[in-house]
Amino acid sequence: MSDAGVAGTGGAGTRRAGPRVGLYPGTFDPVTNGHLDVVGRAARLLDRLVVGVAMNAGKGPLFPLEERVELVRDEMAAVSARTGTLIEVQPFDGLLMHFAQHVGAAVIVRGLRAVSDFDYEFAMAGMNYRLDSAIETVFLMASERHQFIQSRFVKEIAQLGGDISPFVPALTLERTQARLARDRLARTESDG
Repeated sequence: MSDAGVAGTGGAGTRRAGPRVGLYPGTFDPVTNGHLDVVGRAARLLDRLVVGVAMNAGKGPLFPLEERVELVRDEMAAVSARTGTLIEVQPFDGLLMHFAQHVGAAVIVRGLRAVSDFDYEFAMAGMNYRLDSAIETVFLMASERHQFIQSRFVKEIAQLGGDISPFVPALTLERTQARLARDRLARTESDG
């Protein structure tokens, strides 16, 4: 555990003193307007929010971990400035609950887009609670205009040449287009 002011030794009913620290984990490949919406809403509830960027190589990320962390940091700076909440971005690999303990989180923030997300998130929250009952999971519904946005769909649309500008912030759009152009050029050079 970090020195975030943990009182007691864990277990149900343990109260944490000090700042309210939350963890919002995800792959963020790429960052979407839905992610920013959830972060902005979570930031209003917390004193410090850690955005955990998961390695998650199994998902075949468009951006390598280091680039995703940098992009998330750049996108979260405006949210932090607007809300006055300290937002930190850190990469992680491994068990979510170990990372939550490491950053001193009392809350794991999860965004829900639709009812279909709930079954998976509910099961995950139950497992996480069994691993550390002192860390709560809080579900935030994405706002109505962002409920349908999923990173994997955004990535697929971009890779197929579609317009992703309604789904991602401007900086993410720019970097996604640049990444795809580099990838196309590299494929062309390797084929030629």
